[in-house]
Amino acid sequence: MSRSDSSAQRSSGASRWMPLWSLWGWLLAWEALVRLADIPHYTLPAPSLVLQTLFAHFGSLAASWWFTLKITLGALSLAVMGGVLIASVFTLSARLEAVVLPLAVVLQVTPIVAIAPLMLIYIDSTTAALLLCAWIVAFFPILSNTLMGLRAADPLLLDLFRLCRATRTQRLHLLLLPSALPYFVAGLKVSGGLSLIGAVTAEMVAGAAGHETGLASRILEASFRTETPKMFAALLLLVLTGLMIHAASNALSRRLLVRWHASEQAQAPSRFGL
Repeated sequence: MSRSDSSAQRSSGASRWMPLWSLWGWLLAWEALVRLADIPHYTLPAPSLVLQTLFAHFGSLAASWWFTLKITLGALSLAVMGGVLIASVFTLSARLEAVVLPLAVVLQVTPIVAIAPLMLIYIDSTTAALLLCAWIVAFFPILSNTLMGLRAADPLLLDLFRLCRATRTQRLHLLLLPSALPYFVAGLKVSGGLSLIGAVTAEMVAGAAGHETGLASRILEASFRTETPKMFAALLLLVLTGLMIHAASNALSRRLLVRWHASEQAQAPSRFGL
């Protein structure tokens, strides 16, 4: 291994750990600010107090966390299946796209806080209503990105498939879907965070009453009682959930694209000797 390769690997390793060290630095600064300025815990709790509160109330918060996680992952799964399927159908039928796509755009541009109360009125099950609200938020990025990717196939390869008399289904399966994969992954990264935002927003609208409640309901309860450390503890679980979804999306992107697409190859130079 040459010196340039060794230095490149050391630089790559340091860059990977830089976000973690930066996060620790911000947490230490937060802790120092609260202690030195003697800020009351009901105004701004220190990170150490937030962790203590999380451990003390983990039993009740964990059940709410699991509920929010089920809504988030369920909505994301439905968005992926529905977005890819509908985008594929749009590619095969331009007339159907002209009829259905405007409805998807209307759902996307309508604020979820305006739709959620109606869903809670029309749907008996709170879980189903929350799931639908989160799905509405997460669905459109998958649909639009996948549709754009399906239309971005190489025209020369499309002509080759036509010369070979490939059917529409064969073109979709063998050419269009593989070419749309990077666009789909980009949409998935966006929808992952949006599904969590949609779930929490719908829970906020639903309120804190009832058995089917998530972390947003715990935040509302803590705010009513001025339990700021508990609010931060629930918020920490939401942040960790978002980070896990983001990390899973990045891992899937590397898994699917690192061998052949430049977007992931550029992020992993040590694997290619650059």
